[in-house]
Amino acid sequence: MTASLARLRPHEPPPSADWQHRVARAFSRAAPRYARLAEAQRVMGKRLWARLPERASSVLDLGCGPGHWSARLACRYGEAGTVTGLDLAPGMLEVARRHHGDRVRWLCGDAAALPLPDAGLDLVVSNLALQWCPDLEEALGELRRVLRPGGRALINTLAPGTLEEVSRAWSRPGRPAALLAFRDATCHRRAARLAGFSRVEVEATTQRFHYPDLAAVMASIKGVGAQAARPGARLTRADLARAARRFEALREPEGLPVTYRLLTLELGT
Repeated sequence: MTASLARLRPHEPPPSADWQHRVARAFSRAAPRYARLAEAQRVMGKRLWARLPERASSVLDLGCGPGHWSARLACRYGEAGTVTGLDLAPGMLEVARRHHGDRVRWLCGDAAALPLPDAGLDLVVSNLALQWCPDLEEALGELRRVLRPGGRALINTLAPGTLEEVSRAWSRPGRPAALLAFRDATCHRRAARLAGFSRVEVEATTQRFHYPDLAAVMASIKGVGAQAARPGARLTRADLARAARRFEALREPEGLPVTYRLLTLELGT
């Protein structure tokens, strides 16, 4: 088993030159089983659905994965609207095309360099993709560029404290668990203002999920692609046993807890 999330500090370059390639490969490998394991992601995505505008003629699902929300957006906005699903991972897009067909336009691309024209979108929706962008200001600047005047971006991303139980279980003295260094609400507000958004709302909530055992916990993370292997990051049997003991100490009546600190951004041009 590999370490569960490559460490990345805000405002620092990727941990290696092939960061994007490794992230895309991890999510591509997870694509066939993503829908089965991504219940937490679907639950959190519902917060965006409740905020959708009544009408939109041109919509982008940024970090669309296997297309669950893209397909729902296409149904919601009907023939009058066009929906584009964009993801960094080719494997996710292959699954999306196979399951949802051509009612969505599927694009492979990077959030920091969107292959889209200026001011062409009414709405951007993004569920749990922004935390994978090394340069937050650059990614939000791209969203501002592609949105029309009066456009809106609805984004779910993750804040510090996310996966705190996982971090505690896997950490070793002098060697913290390899988790993304999630950015807080203040950082997102500042980046959105610098990107040129005139309306910036950030709501913080906590979502907790429970799993029967450590294998199910790790499947909910690694199994949906949220890991990027690094050289030397392989875990030993002793690591696995230590993590299992630590996680068992956290067990609640519902099962082993996993916490997500969710930030929901509503940005307007």
